[in-house]
Amino acid sequence: MLLDRVKPLDAILATAKKKALKRTLGPIQLMLFGIGCIIGTGIFVLTAAGAQKAGPGLMLAFVIAGLVCIVAALCYAEIASMIPVAGSAYTYSYATMGEFLAWTVGWALILEYAIAAAAVSVGWSGYFAGTILNEFLGIELPQWLAAGPLALGGEPGGFINLPALVIALLITWLLMIGTNESARVNAVLVLIKVVALTVFIALTFTSAEFDVDKFNPFLPAGVFGGFGSGVGAVGAAATIFFAYVGFDAVSTAAEETKNPQRNVPIGLVGSLLFCTVFYIFVAAGAIGTIGGQPIMGPDGIPFPAGSEELALQCAMPQYAASLVCSDEALAHVLRQIGFSSVGNMLGIAAFFALPSVILVLLFAQTRIFFVMSRDGLLPEGLSKVHPKWNTPYVVTAITGVIVAFGAAFFPVGQLADIANAGTLYAFLMVAVAVMLLRRSDPGRKRDFRTPALWLVGPATIFGCAFLFLNLPTEAMFVLPIWTLIGLVIYFAYSRRHSHLGRGIVEVHEPEYAEIEPGIPGFDEPNGS
Repeated sequence: MLLDRVKPLDAILATAKKKALKRTLGPIQLMLFGIGCIIGTGIFVLTAAGAQKAGPGLMLAFVIAGLVCIVAALCYAEIASMIPVAGSAYTYSYATMGEFLAWTVGWALILEYAIAAAAVSVGWSGYFAGTILNEFLGIELPQWLAAGPLALGGEPGGFINLPALVIALLITWLLMIGTNESARVNAVLVLIKVVALTVFIALTFTSAEFDVDKFNPFLPAGVFGGFGSGVGAVGAAATIFFAYVGFDAVSTAAEETKNPQRNVPIGLVGSLLFCTVFYIFVAAGAIGTIGGQPIMGPDGIPFPAGSEELALQCAMPQYAASLVCSDEALAHVLRQIGFSSVGNMLGIAAFFALPSVILVLLFAQTRIFFVMSRDGLLPEGLSKVHPKWNTPYVVTAITGVIVAFGAAFFPVGQLADIANAGTLYAFLMVAVAVMLLRRSDPGRKRDFRTPALWLVGPATIFGCAFLFLNLPTEAMFVLPIWTLIGLVIYFAYSRRHSHLGRGIVEVHEPEYAEIEPGIPGFDEPNGS
């Protein structure tokens, strides 16, 4: 039977109790933590791709994606407070739905984090080439070194995105030798991001270029472009869902929160609502000043973001200054309305802030890999810890090479869509796990209980599935193909080598806590 191997929840919780954390976080601290985790890559990088899909309807897309995130976050919070251990949705699934489904979730998370790290690397490359090299040093990177090939949605004359490749490999090397980003550095980077976006809103809304007529038509591609089309407000929501990823970090902080039943919803919903409003104002400022209408194809439908057709259009002089064609959208907007120096400062903010996001994503991916390897589902050699650096260097190196390859040859919009496919599946499975646990183990202690689970749970499943079906068809197909590859590995190797299948019940919190580096953003290893 495929669903017969369930990791005992009591064993997991017994281990978790040994690392009981002090409850110190209040609602405001939790909300600020959430804002810091959420605001980052998506808004700096995906504004152009979102506008190409929905035009000014990008503002509505942020609302749709934010609502799905809120219900998913409430489900995530209950199970994270119940099972406060390493492995995220993979471990939650292992303890509720069994090894087979846990494998599919872990396999999807590997895809999600790796592709997301590649997407951020490409986004960072745009700001590095546009602001640091071009604006400050007067160096224009040769086109063949600045973008991926046109056939893969890059740019005419493109061959390899060298800056994206280099930053991905550099961050991988830092993780391998155990570099840990300190909480103080993280706090400064969060402040830089928030200040930069606040200045952007203030300058665009007070600019003489701001004109409400630029919001018409508001929905040039409609609300719903059709399943698999990836266009319209819903299609854009499926892409810019990427801009909210990070809220799950707030959920996992439930075990460190005072009065979690009250404070976790305040922190989660408050940070998501703040970020949604913030994102809407940023989108409105960009569109209201330089416009944000998509470039339409001959059939009256926007060219797909990250496509060869769109890249050819953006190479034409009449579209060169368009929002939808920019590799560094927000800095580009400020330069277009006469604030070049401020735009350059915003580009510098992104240049310094985005590598920390790559670090966190690579960290999360390697830790999922590590836990799955220690469970015997992947070769245990992958979880080998370096004798000097004390890091899982084998899996980190493999991950880094894959991330660097994706960053070198694919555009950011395509990468974000693929990452979202894995994310949406994982969040959907978390909602299923919460509802199953309510039925199978209703008496289990829950520091936080999802309110109105009868509504929130199904809403999460529907919302995640709906957004998934509104990704471009190519991105949707990546997940089932990736899953099929995973199933081959599972039945050929993992099922036979599984520790649980061989009667060995293991929980890896102690050894997980000993490897370096600790959780990025904390001064002490693993956030203690």
